[in-house]
Amino acid sequence: MSGYAVTIRRSAEKEMDALPADVFERIANAILELEEDARPHGSKKLRGVDEYRIRVGAYRILYCVDDTERIVEVMAVGHRQDVYRGR
Repeated sequence: MSGYAVTIRRSAEKEMDALPADVFERIANAILELEEDARPHGSKKLRGVDEYRIRVGAYRILYCVDDTERIVEVMAVGHRQDVYRGR
């Protein structure tokens, strides 16, 4: 069984660009790991939407999974205080 293709929304790319370098690297590694396991240990399904989140320290990666097409789309990346606002 092959892995998932990971895509990142342009808005999430901009959010990542604003992160400190060490946090950026940890987030990027967590996103790359989604290719192998779209729902890794510690991921959580969000209530009311068809999205999941992964914790990376004080930061969160919000993403959705299409198991039929085997695609993971990263929707947002940000600090836990801000990432859920306006969703």
